[in-house]
Amino acid sequence: MSPQTSYARFARPLAWISLVLAAVFGAGYWAMLGRPVDLPDSPTAKIACVSYAPYRLKGETPFDPHAVISPERIDADLKALSTRFDCVRTYSMGQGLGAVPDIAGRYGMKVLMGIWLGRDTVANEREIALGLDAARRDRASIRGIVVGNEVLLRGELSEKALADAIQRVNAATDVPVTYADVWEFWQRHPQLVHAVDYVTIHILPYWEDEPVAPEKAVQHVADVYRRMKAEFPGKQVMIGETGWPSEGRTRRDASASLVNEARYLREFLNYAATVDMPYNVIEAFDQPWKRDLEGTVGGYWGIFDVNAEPKFAMTGPVVEEPRWTEGLVAGGVGALVFLVGGAIRRRWRGATGWGALALAGFASGTALAAHARLLTFSCRNLTEWTIGIAIGACALVTAFVLARAIAARLAAPVNPAAVAPRPVERRLWGIAWTDAFTPQRFFWMFVLTLYGLLMVFNGRYRDFPIGLFAMPCIGFFVLALLRSREGLAKPIVEERLLSLSLVVLAAAVVVQETGVNAVSWGWLLLNLALALPVLGAWWKTSPER
Repeated sequence: MSPQTSYARFARPLAWISLVLAAVFGAGYWAMLGRPVDLPDSPTAKIACVSYAPYRLKGETPFDPHAVISPERIDADLKALSTRFDCVRTYSMGQGLGAVPDIAGRYGMKVLMGIWLGRDTVANEREIALGLDAARRDRASIRGIVVGNEVLLRGELSEKALADAIQRVNAATDVPVTYADVWEFWQRHPQLVHAVDYVTIHILPYWEDEPVAPEKAVQHVADVYRRMKAEFPGKQVMIGETGWPSEGRTRRDASASLVNEARYLREFLNYAATVDMPYNVIEAFDQPWKRDLEGTVGGYWGIFDVNAEPKFAMTGPVVEEPRWTEGLVAGGVGALVFLVGGAIRRRWRGATGWGALALAGFASGTALAAHARLLTFSCRNLTEWTIGIAIGACALVTAFVLARAIAARLAAPVNPAAVAPRPVERRLWGIAWTDAFTPQRFFWMFVLTLYGLLMVFNGRYRDFPIGLFAMPCIGFFVLALLRSREGLAKPIVEERLLSLSLVVLAAAVVVQETGVNAVSWGWLLLNLALALPVLGAWWKTSPER
């Protein structure tokens, strides 16, 4: 028996194993999303203070110079928030937010009133004037004034210019004045402490330069808080922002999920109940506009969603995706579609081919549902929805075409005496392709390489679209296993270059994630599944072989 025939016999079990694993993983993924996760209960449903920005409806953004939030809208928001929060923190005085202190007072709430500072000195002066007017008018409702938010982090003002603005406000009011920034920037600018009445720090374990796993996040907050208290003796230190996102990409071992948001908030409130520590949680409502700045994750830090509904309870188990069964239904529909479509003009017989189609269809259906779930969280406009749906449809079509070819090969008997057919050259777009599947494979290699470049060089805010690329990558891998009896042609030079790029770029993502991000390893496996067959064919057809 020749090595080629021996490999062909060995390849079939590998193909079946790959199909079964893909289907099992698809089912397991959705089942895990629907699993109730036991978490520690919060000691209370009441929270001391929460960041409030009203820009939660479609198209609303603070960057719209003509946007104005009506007092009636603010009143409705604060009335609802007053049942859960004693205080709200704002970030600017414009666009109608100057009414917050007065309205909050009607519901017995206090306000950490924000004065927004940036590069525009005229806008800064207007914000300061509005803030001082509100401080005089609504003094009883205002707990403190936050002059500037992360201005040093954004690099929009110098330390001296910022200190001057803070001191001006401090001299004009008896309301306590502070500045808020990420805790490391207080360490870099300790002299600012002389301009403020108290220090306000932001501790966001997910966004740290060294992201912190959710299981260790609250301990990290406690450690940083103790350190900052020691560095600024005699000054009260407030945590001005802390929280966890419910959706978005995983950063190393810091996974953005609803379960982890609930875990963090509950554990943080348990910790806060044991220390004398003023704090503010970010944030009241999900903010879709932040996805323009921070990707998917930016829009999902709210305790309430965009419809002002609580995203999780403060006691009892939490389910990541209450509609998880829809993913399994999608898998069933996918299996049915592949079976029906595979019956058209089929050239094979037997249960083997039907089994392969059913497994491929179920795996593809669950993967497409995962892609659709990502789109519901990440898409910001009609263009992104159109692109996301179109590329998802392309992936499904590719998966179906590959499933038909896979089923035909698995259903065909193994003939040790068969002579490997020579590859037939086809031309498309002026390129000599080695077979009918090469144009599709080239397309997906190109798209995956392009996204891989973005992940390596601009990946901080980019999601891992595992569901989308799983369909073509796994399909091409399984097909390559089953084509071992066919003649191999040397891949075109473009495919060879792309295959090398896929491996290097995906490995670079794993390195960037320091090897602890499980999703990055899945990303690497998908890239390898698409690249290795090309690299293998290249090696086997090299002149040295």
